[in-house]
Amino acid sequence: MSHAGARGGDDKRRPFFRRKKTCPFSGANAPKIDYKDTKLLQRFISERGKIVPSRITAVSTRKQRLLAVAIKRARFMAPLPYVVK
Repeated sequence: MSHAGARGGDDKRRPFFRRKKTCPFSGANAPKIDYKDTKLLQRFISERGKIVPSRITAVSTRKQRLLAVAIKRARFMAPLPYVVK
């Protein structure tokens, strides 16, 4: 029994198309990462209050580090919560 027959499909199927993710903080008119901008930082925090990883948000490595520092700073200064219950 062939591998394709086990799933019931043929070998000539198109592969799943994945769009190339681009960093939301790079390029022209991109927002600046600032710990005071809680509305922006909220987009990169899960509903439980955790920082969402860059493989999901498509933020570049350098910008992810800056984003994490800004989120941690905002948590310390209290505009953002550490945990959401």
